[in-house]
Amino acid sequence: MIHLDYRDTRPIYEQVKDGLRRLMVTGALRGGDKLPSVRQLATQLAINPNTIARAYSELEAEGFVCTVSGKGTFVAEGREQNDSRKRELMGRIAPVLQELRELGMTKKEFCELWEGGEGRA
Repeated sequence: MIHLDYRDTRPIYEQVKDGLRRLMVTGALRGGDKLPSVRQLATQLAINPNTIARAYSELEAEGFVCTVSGKGTFVAEGREQNDSRKRELMGRIAPVLQELRELGMTKKEFCELWEGGEGRA
């Protein structure tokens, strides 16, 4: 399910968050699926429950999961999580695109890159 790499420089909660998000985006976890409780997943991964709680909290803030009081945490419907992930990635790529424009990248070069061509500057 989720692989933790203790040599990775990223904090454990981010690895848990990224692992769960990957499972959601690939369809291994579908909209409406119930996630393990914080304690269950913490026990399964042999880590502190606060680490799982932080990962769940950030996933909820990003729109990937929703928590129903007394019932648990559930995977959000696909459209919600896809929209959230697109917004996140667009926020990260916008500065890169701006810099590429400033470096003289043309729209044609961008379109070739977008289509998977070799038109890299």
